[in-house]
Amino acid sequence: MAGTQPGGTADRPLDVLIVGAGLSGIDAAYRLRERNPGLDYRIVERRSRIGGTWDLFRYPGVRSDSDIFTLSFPWNPWRGKRTMAEGDEIRDYLEQTAHDFGIYDHIQFDVDVAGADFDTATDLWTVDVIADGVPGVIVTRFLYMCTGYYRYETGYRPEFPGEKDFEGTFVHPQFWPEDLDYTGKNVVVIGSGATAVTLIPSMAPTAGSVTMLQRSPSYMFPNPWEDGMTKLLLRLLPPQRAHDVIRWRNALLTFGLYLYCRTFPKLSRRTLRRIAKTMLPKGFDVDTHFRPKYEPWDQRLCVIPDGDFYRAIKAGTADVVTDTVKQITPTGIDLDSGRHLEADIIVTATGLELVAFGGATLSVDGEKFEAGDKFAYRGYMLDDVPNMAWSVGYTNASWTLRVDLTSQAVGDLLKHMRERGYTRAVPTLRGTRPQAHPLLELDSGYVQRAASRLPKAGDRAPWLVRHNLILDAIDARKYEVTEEMTFT
Repeated sequence: MAGTQPGGTADRPLDVLIVGAGLSGIDAAYRLRERNPGLDYRIVERRSRIGGTWDLFRYPGVRSDSDIFTLSFPWNPWRGKRTMAEGDEIRDYLEQTAHDFGIYDHIQFDVDVAGADFDTATDLWTVDVIADGVPGVIVTRFLYMCTGYYRYETGYRPEFPGEKDFEGTFVHPQFWPEDLDYTGKNVVVIGSGATAVTLIPSMAPTAGSVTMLQRSPSYMFPNPWEDGMTKLLLRLLPPQRAHDVIRWRNALLTFGLYLYCRTFPKLSRRTLRRIAKTMLPKGFDVDTHFRPKYEPWDQRLCVIPDGDFYRAIKAGTADVVTDTVKQITPTGIDLDSGRHLEADIIVTATGLELVAFGGATLSVDGEKFEAGDKFAYRGYMLDDVPNMAWSVGYTNASWTLRVDLTSQAVGDLLKHMRERGYTRAVPTLRGTRPQAHPLLELDSGYVQRAASRLPKAGDRAPWLVRHNLILDAIDARKYEVTEEMTFT
């Protein structure tokens, strides 16, 4: 526990309970107080430290897969000079931010939210928690779920035939053992996503061999660890001004790349193939290992800083095999092609398991509702669910770009309610249900597996969920908090 936590009872409810002390939760605390000075809020965090994703993932080389100037907060400039940041740097930044802006004393750690019920007779949420192993309740007027969209307690882990016979070590990146020694060992990483391409070049200099075993290829895009323009702007401009300029420059460049890939898929496929061919050894079979069947940005592009993944392959310290697992043997993996991969350690970088609201059970007047049955209002509230918001970032840009817009919008909503004495705000469809679309616009396996468990997007405002930071930023300036919202 990080400080005295008054309020949170039926006699003295909190104004806002924020669930999660990662990027989203810290940003929410700042933005809500910015627009509502004196707001009585608390943050509960299931882990023992600040950081969320950046405290959970501790595998070798863990880093941001988007540039740090868009991932960090616009109201607290990033002080480093590199374009991308490592996981421990990001976690330290979050903790220092919480201390510097008076947020840390509002955080209660080791608190797991099991469920919450909204009572329309009192317009209050009763939140069931387990704090330090002891059940309890917190009462709040508004519930803000900053829990991300994947399960912390389990990752996606398919079972492989014969895996019980393996004499080596299985590791999932989400639960990396601190004492794992892979020096001189043969390592096979199953998977081809962002985690795999981060792990492999980090392990390659120490391990005996590192092989990426992929069922199908992913698109890779080299991005520099640092660039001259960023360094120049940081030297010439005051920190906040430099941060603002770099943030928007990087955001627009990233979004421009996304638009290029989606508008010109064939041309962008050729561009990415040409980059791979240039950076890989002469004669390398690019079309087998780095030519996906899908179009660029049907799945998220894997960023490789300074092309480190390609460089590891070129240097001969890493390898890639495109094949499928027939069975696990005591000494490694038999592939359907007949090849055998020797392995002392098998890393199952097979993905995340998505879940809404951190897995908490939510209800209104005792009637449970499923996230998959609801439409997302402007991407962060749910139809017919009062006084609750959920923070989810972009799939095609930095997470923080959207969650910061969300926190500002929630702050404006609370201000509107407080100024007019409203105790309930609930989005309502008001007539015809929109045509349903996926909330997350990706064909990735981890998204498709959980599509039915996530809220739906609609085909008309304010139920339209766009992964377009430019249009969202424009909308944020003209958005009316009363649009298809019922107040009591």
